[in-house]
Amino acid sequence: MNFENKYNNIKQLASGEIKFIEEYMVQYMNTTEPLNTHLINFLTAPSKRIRPLLSILFYKSMYGKINEKQLKALSVIELIHSASLIHDDIIDESDTRRGLKTLSNQFGNKLGVISGDYLLSTAMKILTEIGVITLIDMISDTMNKMCIGEIDQNFTRFKIGTIEDYIEKSKNKTAYLFETALVTPFLINNSKNDIASNFGLNAGIAFQIRDDLLNLIQNDNSKPTRNDIKDGIYNAPVIYSGSTENYIAGVEKTKDLLNNYINNATLEIKGFEQNEYTKGLEDFLELLKYE
Repeated sequence: MNFENKYNNIKQLASGEIKFIEEYMVQYMNTTEPLNTHLINFLTAPSKRIRPLLSILFYKSMYGKINEKQLKALSVIELIHSASLIHDDIIDESDTRRGLKTLSNQFGNKLGVISGDYLLSTAMKILTEIGVITLIDMISDTMNKMCIGEIDQNFTRFKIGTIEDYIEKSKNKTAYLFETALVTPFLINNSKNDIASNFGLNAGIAFQIRDDLLNLIQNDNSKPTRNDIKDGIYNAPVIYSGSTENYIAGVEKTKDLLNNYINNATLEIKGFEQNEYTKGLEDFLELLKYE
């Protein structure tokens, strides 16, 4: 069974909740046609939904169920992520996303930028309707960090940095949104959970490292794109090897780095009651491993 099939089995554990999030998001789409339909199709197109999925599984592993207000808040996370994809597609000049033409390909870069901003404004509208100040504060801070991550990456292009800098960039670009997703259901209930925070941060860093690794080497028959190196974005394999030509020399250390963060996330849930949701989290972490 390949990655996609294994992942879809895990995703089935939260299929009802994911469907609710998707349907709730599109209720807020109210702009001019044909852009509105394209946005709806983009938001509901097949997608991993990793951030809300992990959050739902984590919360249900502890409490068995999650309520509508918490799911509405998780739709904010997915809108922010979707907006970042639209903006990424403009930067990367991508033609397709989720099996559809990208917004920028279909309507041009100007409408692409505005469409991403529209999703962000929609996310903030939902947030203010929910009205949990601590959540608004955390999500605002996370969005700020995501922008900082992209800005820093731009100004360090074609420079081989340090692993510490790389991890910090990975937190900003990816992991803090994972962390925010994991703690969102708790903040809705005016509580906090450090285990959820740590799990999200470690899983998010691991996810980014794996993604960067797959950009250079693949563990299946597909061909790596290596576009990161072409674009001057030098990630862990290049940093460890000290070379853009001989980056393979840094692959093993990158695998160790990846598996270290996976192990950290696994330890966070080690004492959890064993149920199907805990197992779903464990299975997801196993999927992230690069053997």
